Amino acid sequence: MPDTGSTTTALTISDVSYSDDAKQKMDIYLPAGRTTENTKTLVVIHGGGWTEGDKSDMAFGVDSFKKRFTDYAVININYRLEYNNTNLFPAQENDVKAAIEFFLGKSAEYKVSNDLVVLGASAGAHLALLHSYKNDPGKHVKAVVDFFGPTDLKALWSSGFVQQSILIAVTGKTYDQDTSIYYQSSPINFVTAQTPPTIVLQGGADPLVAPSQSTSLIARLDENGVINELAFYPSEEHGWVGANLTDSFEKIEAFIKANVH
Repeated sequence: MPDTGSTTTALTISDVSYSDDAKQKMDIYLPAGRTTENTKTLVVIHGGGWTEGDKSDMAFGVDSFKKRFTDYAVININYRLEYNNTNLFPAQENDVKAAIEFFLGKSAEYKVSNDLVVLGASAGAHLALLHSYKNDPGKHVKAVVDFFGPTDLKALWSSGFVQQSILIAVTGKTYDQDTSIYYQSSPINFVTAQTPPTIVLQGGADPLVAPSQSTSLIARLDENGVINELAFYPSEEHGWVGANLTDSFEKIEAFIKANVH
């Protein structure tokens, strides 16, 4: 393990293995002046339909967040991808859990607290929500940032051929063949009154993840009294850049500063 350095020095540690597979690695960004009492961590999870993508895809988010939250650590994680009927669900869910548990197990060494904010895009947002709602018994997650993530796989299955093809690839089953894996992999089914504050960012013209995936989640959060916000961009599709992306990060910054203490 590399030396984590003086707490007064910022440090980047690349490709830290959290398990045995080549994909099970993360990049760790530790801020200057960090302490185990006060330094929270942002967990970043890339998208790609659970079948492709890489942590390098999230460089824009890491850079933007580090500029806005100079006192946060950041971890940007890879996870096993479905390929040729291998690494089926819940492999990706389990990897996110393993990566976070590995990092929290090193919190004293890295000189950070156990408080987390989890951010993901698309499939990564699905995994961010699923971990934060389902796999965080210690309640370390203090807020979730969901960039157009699938929230209800039963509804996603019903939305079209492309979505069905992706879901068959990553689950190995149609919805009718295994309703349980679709239920267990749907963050919306795990919302409770104890669910962490959640900000959802959604494009109104998204051809892959329908806006109803986000609005249904917001409704479920409302039903359970969970703090939430929906940032809706009517003309955007599955991801966006420019002024609307800047606006997204401004809304994220305000939401986190208001709800994570």
